[in-house]
Amino acid sequence: MAKGVFVHRADSIYDDFPEEQYQFPKRYLKRAQKFEKDWIVYYEPRGGGGRLGYTAIAKIDRIEPDQQKEDMFVAHIAPGTFLSFEKFVPFRTEDGFRESDLKKPDGALNGGLIQWAIRPISDRDFNDIVLEGFPEETAFLPRANEYQQESNLPPGLSDEASEFTFDDERSRVEQTISRIPRDRVFRRHVLDAYDRRCAITGLQLINGGGRAEVEAAHIKPVAANGPDTVRNGIALSGTVHWMFDRGLISLSDDLDILVSRQVNDPTQIHRLINTSGKANVPENPALRPHPKYLGWHREKCFKA
Repeated sequence: MAKGVFVHRADSIYDDFPEEQYQFPKRYLKRAQKFEKDWIVYYEPRGGGGRLGYTAIAKIDRIEPDQQKEDMFVAHIAPGTFLSFEKFVPFRTEDGFRESDLKKPDGALNGGLIQWAIRPISDRDFNDIVLEGFPEETAFLPRANEYQQESNLPPGLSDEASEFTFDDERSRVEQTISRIPRDRVFRRHVLDAYDRRCAITGLQLINGGGRAEVEAAHIKPVAANGPDTVRNGIALSGTVHWMFDRGLISLSDDLDILVSRQVNDPTQIHRLINTSGKANVPENPALRPHPKYLGWHREKCFKA
């Protein structure tokens, strides 16, 4: 097993759904198979309005031939492992490239390697990118070059301090990922996308301490393998969240607010919802509820 970088463009021509699958041509198969059962980081290139940097992590569950397209393969993401970074991570810093392999001997960018849609990355570089992507939650975990082991040997018998890496770099990476508070990260992403405003009522209530009353709700629950991603999320006030989870309200693919016929007082419900009858969603289409998850909610949860 090894860690990898998967390049993903917002306007990708492939059948990509980053939180669930990544499609790629056969020529990348041998390289991609090295990352099976291990973690990858998504990289956003310049094309398609990209920002040249890293956006999320996920774990590859398995790789299979694409049943719909010849000579294409699909890397399936392990349920519950996809997570967007809180902070976008540029591919380079003042000190150089975050991927050590991108640096040529003369210090210049390896223009050939950065074009690879799938490429390897060291455990150390991967871990440092994750630490940068979740700065608040992992600040207490030192980066690779901060691990040092002090010697207690008498003067003259001790060597220079050597690097300490737990049992190995892999253990350090797994510990870093395990400490990321996914619920809190999901809440921040969703509330930021919705400007802390309930999508159904339009209310934006903030207490004296600056905390929003609105909650971050999963459209497809985590218990049903719903991912912690903004397009599987929606900002809802407490009462509306309760109704949404119990299937008393839902949304159409066109974001019309649907009210169940099983509601005991529909008049009261209609007084709560937006007068337009539609949900208020982010302006950025990439952050809006995805039809795939809305369809799941209507089929599995909504009491039509």
